[in-house]
Amino acid sequence: MLPISSLPPSHRSPNPINPSSSSCLPPTQEGRRRRRIQNNNKNRVRMGISSSNWQWQRALGQLFNREGAASLLSVAASEPRLALPHLSVPDIRWVDWPALRRLGFRGVVFDKDNTLTAPYSLSLWPSLDPSFRLCHSAFPAGSIAVFSNSAGLKQFDPDGEEAKALEKSIGGIHVIRHEVKKPAGTAEDIERYFGCPASLLVMVGDRIFTDVVYGNKHGFLTILTEPLCLSEEPFIVKQVRKLERLLVNSWHQKGLEAPKHALLAEAKQCIKAPPS
Repeated sequence: MLPISSLPPSHRSPNPINPSSSSCLPPTQEGRRRRRIQNNNKNRVRMGISSSNWQWQRALGQLFNREGAASLLSVAASEPRLALPHLSVPDIRWVDWPALRRLGFRGVVFDKDNTLTAPYSLSLWPSLDPSFRLCHSAFPAGSIAVFSNSAGLKQFDPDGEEAKALEKSIGGIHVIRHEVKKPAGTAEDIERYFGCPASLLVMVGDRIFTDVVYGNKHGFLTILTEPLCLSEEPFIVKQVRKLERLLVNSWHQKGLEAPKHALLAEAKQCIKAPPS
């Protein structure tokens, strides 16, 4: 794991998340997830769409993020600082949301898969619920959004049904609909929704060359989390994660730092050990 900003060495998460566990969801949630997938497949067959073809297209599209691959090459060659998060934490429980709000941040933008939920799930990871509620209470209504390369992305969620289901499942969030995968594209959709520049927003995600690069490129305060669950990730994605970590660790060792942010010095005080 990357160095955790502003945490004393003695602090450890009292209930660590095991990303390599064989099941990403409790049995009841796993059962509901499988039934939902089966129902979605039946609906697509009724509409005359091959379920297997659609699943393969989506899997391949999420397996290979062309924008992410281009970002890795470009950043590694010329702008490595864009891949360095301002803050790194095991998960969102380590973030002091009221403190970030007091600093003047106007909202929080979360990645979905492996940041708030298990991959392909629409349910908030259970142990994150208290922290998410605290975030929701710290920021005004409508100030928490999800910007994902799955739910809300036109390529994989063309009718917005997954985005709507996520909004219903996790109350208090808005899923921003968009057409371009992170890290490509602009921050216009996000800034339009929040009504403020990206420099007043926090970007939280588990992927270095998508979430962190996208956030740094557009001026967000970036927070990198550890993935919640790796058991359902494709092999190639796991290998890309290892490459990302190797590159970032080497850049840290060379003394490189994340891009400057006006509130970074104060924001480093917004990391805490979660309650036991």
